[in-house]
Amino acid sequence: MRKVVFLLSGVICLMLPMLVVAQVPEHHPPTPGMDRPFSHHDLHGPDRAQAAKNPSPDKQTGDSENATWMGAWATGPCETVAREGNLACFGNGGYLEVADATNPGQPMRQGKVAMQGTINAIAIAGDFAYVANGEGGLRIINMADPSAPYEQGFFDTDGWAYGVAVSGGFAYVADGDLGLRIINVADPAATCEQGFLDTGDWAWDVAVGGGYAYVADGFDGLRIINVTNPSAPFEQGFFDTGSVALGVAVSDSYAYVADELDGLRIINVTNPSAPYEQGFLDTVGFAYCVTVSSGFAYVADYSDGLRIINVTAPSAPFEQGFFDTGDLAYGVAVSDGYAYVADRYDGLRFINVTDPSAPFEQGSFNTGDQAEGVAVSGGYAYVAGAYGGLRIINVTDPSAPYEQGFLDTVGFAFGVAVSGSYAYVANGGLSIINVTDPSAPYEQKFLDTAGFAFGIAVSGSYAYVADEDGGLRIINVSDPSAPFEQGFYDTGNYALGVAVSGGYAYVADYSDGLRIINVTDPSAPFEQGFFDSIDRALSVTIDSCYAYVADDDDGLRIINVTDPSAPYEQGFLDTAGQAENVAVSGSYAYVADGYNGLRIINVTNPSAPFEQGFFDTDGFAKGVAVGGGYAYVADYEYGLQILRNDLLPVSGVGPAAPVGIVLDPAFPNPFNPTTTLHFALAQPAAVDLRIYDLRGQLVKTLISGREMPAGSFSEVWRGDDNRGRTVGAGVYLVRLQAGDFSATRRVTMVK
Repeated sequence: MRKVVFLLSGVICLMLPMLVVAQVPEHHPPTPGMDRPFSHHDLHGPDRAQAAKNPSPDKQTGDSENATWMGAWATGPCETVAREGNLACFGNGGYLEVADATNPGQPMRQGKVAMQGTINAIAIAGDFAYVANGEGGLRIINMADPSAPYEQGFFDTDGWAYGVAVSGGFAYVADGDLGLRIINVADPAATCEQGFLDTGDWAWDVAVGGGYAYVADGFDGLRIINVTNPSAPFEQGFFDTGSVALGVAVSDSYAYVADELDGLRIINVTNPSAPYEQGFLDTVGFAYCVTVSSGFAYVADYSDGLRIINVTAPSAPFEQGFFDTGDLAYGVAVSDGYAYVADRYDGLRFINVTDPSAPFEQGSFNTGDQAEGVAVSGGYAYVAGAYGGLRIINVTDPSAPYEQGFLDTVGFAFGVAVSGSYAYVANGGLSIINVTDPSAPYEQKFLDTAGFAFGIAVSGSYAYVADEDGGLRIINVSDPSAPFEQGFYDTGNYALGVAVSGGYAYVADYSDGLRIINVTDPSAPFEQGFFDSIDRALSVTIDSCYAYVADDDDGLRIINVTDPSAPYEQGFLDTAGQAENVAVSGSYAYVADGYNGLRIINVTNPSAPFEQGFFDTDGFAKGVAVGGGYAYVADYEYGLQILRNDLLPVSGVGPAAPVGIVLDPAFPNPFNPTTTLHFALAQPAAVDLRIYDLRGQLVKTLISGREMPAGSFSEVWRGDDNRGRTVGAGVYLVRLQAGDFSATRRVTMVK
C-alpha cells in the first residue's frame, strides 16, 4: 500500500511544478486569490510562488491584531548569500547567519539573528548587514562582533522587500509592487525614507552604480533610475528583457540581468537613457540571480545549479563551466576564487571556481527543513520537520528559543504528539522517540503502518494514527520498545488528523469530513457517527463536547458531538486563508491558516465564533499548539514561530512556567557594562546561574551548585566571560536551574 501512496504522490509532485513553471515562474507573484498549488495529502508543501506574494485580497501582509511575535526557531531554506571582507552572510529560513570566511573554502559559523520574515537579499557595508526581509521590510544588523550580531535598526517599507543595495549612506530596496524605496541609513538606528519610485511591475532586485539604480522589474524588464538626488528619483531609461527580470548586477558599462526563462541578458548602459542588448545566453534552467567578477558572470540557475558564463566579450558570451548544486540555486556571491551558492534545502554550497572550466565543491553548510507539525510539553516544543525529523526546541523563554536536541527520523515527519517521556512521530509509519533527555533523544522503536502516517494522538496505552488511505490505526504502546497494532478502521478517504476523547477517536478524513470512531474496545473499533464537512477536513481537536475541524478553504467548523451518533454543526467561521490545523485553549481556537498565518477565534459562544486576533506569519502556517498564553506555529519554511495572545494575561516565561522558581527580567536591559539578575526560590535548592550565547555555548558561570534557602536573591553580571574578558555586543541567554526547575531570560549587551 505504501508504494502506491508514494507513487501517486510522486506523480503529483513531478507533474505540478512542470505545469506551474510553464505558466508563471515560481518566484513571480501569483494572480491574487490563486488557489494554493497542492493538496494536503501530497508529499510536498506549498509552492514558493504563492509565498512570493502578490497577496490575496484577504491577506493583510505583515499585520497583526491582539497578537505579538515573541521569537522564533526559524531554520529553513537558504535563498540568498552575500560576501564581503572576511564575512559571509546567508539566509537560513528566518535566520540571518554570519560566518567567518577568512578561509574562503571553509567558512566557520559565528552567530545568527532571528527575524519575522524571509531573508530575501543581503548587502554588507562596513559592520552592518542590510537585509531585505520580505514583509519585515529593511532590517539593519550590527555585525561588529560576528559571534553576536543584533538588530540595530529597521524600516518598514510597506511592500515586499526582495532586493537591497547600499551606497553612500542610502539603502536601495526593491520592494515588490511598491517599486524602489530609498532609505537613509546614515544613522542605522534612526532610518527614514528619502525617496521612492513606482517601477511599474514587481521590483525583485536592485544594483547601484554611478548615480543610477538598476532595477530588475519582473515582466517590465530592466528599469534604470536616476538617483543623483535620492529625494527625487526618476526613470532615466528602460529595456524590456523579454522574460521576467529577477536579478541584476552592474559592471563597467553593462547591466547583467537574470531573466528567468530567457537566461542571461547583457545590456549596454553606457547611455542610461538608451540602453540596448549587447549579448545574451539562454541558460539551461531558470536564471534567478547573477553576480559578475573578473570577466565571468555567475548565474544561479534554479534546478540547473551554478552556470559560469564567460563575458569577456559581452557580445558573445559562452558557458565556461557549471556545477549542479543539488537542489534549487536561488542566489550567488563570488569572492577570492569561490562562488557561494544559496541552494535552498541543500543549504549554502562553497564552490571552488579558481578554474571556471572545472568548478568543484569545497564545502557546505546545511540549513533547515520544513516545519509540518508541533506539540508543546514541559518547556519544550517538539517540531515535526518533514525531511529533518524531530527537532526539540527549548521554549522556556519564548523570546529566545533554541534547539535542545534533534533526531533525524526515517521518512517524512508530519505530525507529533508527546506523552510522558516519549514523542510519537507520524513519519510514514510511527516512530517512538525517547525524550527523557531532550538533548539526546533516541528512537525507541519504529512501526511501519499500513498506509502513510500523517497525524497522531496518544491516550493511555494507545497511539492513534491517522494513516492517510490506511484509515485509523490503533497501536498498543504500553511497551514503547515493542509497539504493535491492536486494531484499525478504514475511514474511507484520507485520514489526515486525529484526536481522542472519552472512548472515541475523531478522525479528519479529508473530503469525507469528520468520522467518529468508537474505540472503547481498541481491538474492534467501529464508526459511531460522522459529519461531512463542507470542504476538506485536515485536522481536528476536541474540547468539551465540541470537535473543532480545520476545514481547508472553508475555515473552522465547530461540531457538536454531545451525541457521537448524531453530530451536527454548532457554528463555523470562514477564515481568511486555508485552515490547516487547529488548537483550542480556554475561550479561543487557534487556527494555522496557511498563507494567512495564525487566526485567533473567540469560541465562547460556539454557535457564533468570531475572529478576535491574528498574526500574519511570513510563511505557510501548517501546525499549531498552545501553552501558557503562547501559540507555537509550525510555519513550514520558517520553522517555529512563537506568538503571544495579547487577549490573555501572561505570567511566567513560557509554557507550564515552574512554580518553584521565578527569574525576573534583567535590569537594565539592554545594558552596558553591567546588569542585575533577580530571582526567587519557593524552597531550598542547589542553584546554577549561567550565561549562554545563542549557539548554546557557555559564556559565564555566576553560580554553580550553591545550596540556597527559599527567598529572593540577585546577582550582577558584569558583561564578561569566564576568563574575565568583556563579551561582544549581542543577545545572551540567562539560565537559572534550581533542583528540578529551570527558567531562561534573554539579555542584550550593547556598545
